[in-house]
Amino acid sequence: MRILNAASKRGLDIPVVRAEPAERDHQVTLTLDVNQKQVGQLYREWYSIADVTHVGSGAAHSAAWTSPHAPAGVAIEEARAAARA
Repeated sequence: MRILNAASKRGLDIPVVRAEPAERDHQVTLTLDVNQKQVGQLYREWYSIADVTHVGSGAAHSAAWTSPHAPAGVAIEEARAAARA
């Protein structure tokens, strides 16, 4: 539910939502059309949710979404400035 809230509070259209069991957990698949800034915002917010264990994306942003939680080589100040942009 918190994942959907993060997308909806940004006013994003969510044309497809699919939830299904994945062993002991659940897997939720969303289809969103987002820009690079929104990718970063959602990435940070979703990984701050304790129950989220994996975040992935389509080919357009795959490098940004599959990197470690704190992207290597990005200073905190750089990240904050990018988030404010």
